Amino acid sequence: MDFLTILGLVAGTLTTIAFLPQVIKTWKSQSAKDFSFGMLITFSLGVFLWLLYGIAKNDLPVILANLLTFVLNLIIIVLKTKYK
Repeated sequence: MDFLTILGLVAGTLTTIAFLPQVIKTWKSQSAKDFSFGMLITFSLGVFLWLLYGIAKNDLPVILANLLTFVLNLIIIVLKTKYK
């Protein structure tokens, strides 16, 4: 694995992990009222497009980071809908 791939994997890991505490907090508190639905949908669309970009470029760090971030954001959307 070359340096740029490792750099991308580390960057993707950190930005994805940064979102995890919010998912856990939302799950535990059973409240997602502070999240704007518009922001969640816009963010999901952007992350999904980055995922498609990574797949098109066959770029593993971009694919992994955005796939995991997309899943975490979908969890927040489901929880926001569930805890309305």
